[in-house]
Amino acid sequence: MTFKEQIQQGIPSVLPEKKPYDQSINHAPKRKEILSKEEKELALHNALRYFEPKNHATLLPEFREELEKYGRIYMYRFRPDYKMYARPIAEYPGKCEQAKAIMLMIQNNLDYAVAQHPHELITYGGNGAVFQNWAQYLLVMKYLSEMTDEQTLVMYSGHPLGLFPSHKDAPRVVVTNGMMIPNYSKSDDWEKFNALGVTQYGQMTAGSYMYIGPQGIVHGTTITVLNGFRKIEKEPKGGLFVTSGLGGMSGAQPKAGNIAGCVTVCAEVNKKATETRHSQGWVDEVISDLEKLSKRVKEALANKETVSIAYDGNVVEVWEKFHKENIKIDLGSDQTSLHNPWAGGYYPVGLTYEEANEMMANNPEEFKKEVQKSLRRQVEAINKHTAKGTYFFDYGNAFLLEASRAGADVLSEEKNKEFKYPSYVQDIMGPMCFDYGFGPFRWVCASGKPEDLQKTDEIACIVLEELMKNSPKEIQQQMQDNITWIKGAQENKLVVGSQARILYADSDGRVQIASAFNKAISEGKIGPVVLGRDHHDVSGTDSPYRETSNIYDGSRFTADMAIQNVIGDSFRGATWVSIHNGGGVGWGEVINGGFGMVLDGSTDAQRRLENMLFWDVNNGIARRSWARNDEAVFAIKRAMQNNPQLKVTLPNFVDDKLFK
Repeated sequence: MTFKEQIQQGIPSVLPEKKPYDQSINHAPKRKEILSKEEKELALHNALRYFEPKNHATLLPEFREELEKYGRIYMYRFRPDYKMYARPIAEYPGKCEQAKAIMLMIQNNLDYAVAQHPHELITYGGNGAVFQNWAQYLLVMKYLSEMTDEQTLVMYSGHPLGLFPSHKDAPRVVVTNGMMIPNYSKSDDWEKFNALGVTQYGQMTAGSYMYIGPQGIVHGTTITVLNGFRKIEKEPKGGLFVTSGLGGMSGAQPKAGNIAGCVTVCAEVNKKATETRHSQGWVDEVISDLEKLSKRVKEALANKETVSIAYDGNVVEVWEKFHKENIKIDLGSDQTSLHNPWAGGYYPVGLTYEEANEMMANNPEEFKKEVQKSLRRQVEAINKHTAKGTYFFDYGNAFLLEASRAGADVLSEEKNKEFKYPSYVQDIMGPMCFDYGFGPFRWVCASGKPEDLQKTDEIACIVLEELMKNSPKEIQQQMQDNITWIKGAQENKLVVGSQARILYADSDGRVQIASAFNKAISEGKIGPVVLGRDHHDVSGTDSPYRETSNIYDGSRFTADMAIQNVIGDSFRGATWVSIHNGGGVGWGEVINGGFGMVLDGSTDAQRRLENMLFWDVNNGIARRSWARNDEAVFAIKRAMQNNPQLKVTLPNFVDDKLFK
């Protein structure tokens, strides 16, 4: 059976052979025991409804075993035999080019080189799922292969509800993930309802089919590290950045440190994750001994090297050892998945990786105590470094939030300030990028040709250089950073998976770059292009401890912006849209939305991109402006000057002296 035939088949009526459990790849940890006997039965009923009754007797014991052994029903038997990667768009079956592009993006999210736990359909973050099980994957790909330009596929947390009649300007796919009734968004609620097979954690770009491998966060981290060093008025050369995590998202940190030009030490407890990043060239060296690590770091700093080092162990040990050795850390952070602290997102010091996984599954209460003890110890070490001048920032992974819940010394005594240390959005990305409308714009060359990616890099660079000539001084640095980034993109070898690129651009930049791509496609210079962005952007996400942490008018706990963003994208021409509960800071802590848009060189595509991309950014700037953020007030006034149809309610500023 050909690849196209397998896609069109969907769930096979004749059961495929049962597959052995592949120990060679990175698997999700066993999830905690949370279902009652009756709920386990319900979970099995829910799983079996995907299959014809004639197969239930065979599948029931198999699914029961998966539920007992792994805490979830993944339906491993139905994992396809073909290689999982983003094929050129022409290789996908179908009646609709937009649907083929979505198939390409789904397969990219599950590519072994991209996904964190590919057999469990988890792309990154420990629980960021594309689908709950393999039956859902098979059904979705079949539906997409049948879709016309006048249908919309409706996705309920990984489950394809079905194809519905629509029209050509409607989204081809509408995705929701984890949209719970508010009182059911505690972490154990995710464990329970995910185990039942009725919801999933889509993270941000995992469940919205828009992940492009670690490149996405390499760029954001590079910008963060560069601006972090600017904040402390020090050159990256000869500077030290210490952090942790080498997983799907965090694995970008050493590469970003190299691009910024500093010495980076990144600790990771999972040897497979470290091996993957080292083999991909995303980290230069691996050291397992603290004495050797200290000696190597001192040498690298003395020689002002640009080097990234993975420490094969727990980051708490690094913070403590560097304090003892009096090694000055300039920038410090953490990017473990603390949105998911009790299920593999954070591994406590003092336990091996294997011991922690065993305790996590079989003694979750004790594991929670170990995690919180470890967080207290980590913060104690960090505080010793910051007392000596280290600039520490929360990288939006809920580190400070979970540390505070653990009783660690992170709370501030200053009025109106929660934590001792800022979120990187509060100090860096918010005022320097998001408030001006700069965020993570990305594209994927659907032809799969590296030469198309190189052409789009060149096109984007030309557009940015032209825009910079007339840019106001307030955004000159942002423009230059991204021109430098795109010029070095090829030599930095950032592609993992699809032929994709990311850069930070404002509304003008996104519209003009997309227009230039669409023109090049119409002229036959490049193939179709898929546009998207990270949800971690100007207006896609309401997240009080990350994306909207620099909103100070009391509205940072509201989620109107994210919902309005996705609604607006839907009727302005997005090819697909998504809205999720949960993301990088945790289930119940954030609402985030994303989109995908296919450019095919047509006048329809041009109309859609101009309409949608302008809204997608300026919705967020308008909200940030209303919060009285000076940079956003500047940006929205500029947007109104450029587009007379835009009329935004501006805030009046109150003199603080009136309250004295």
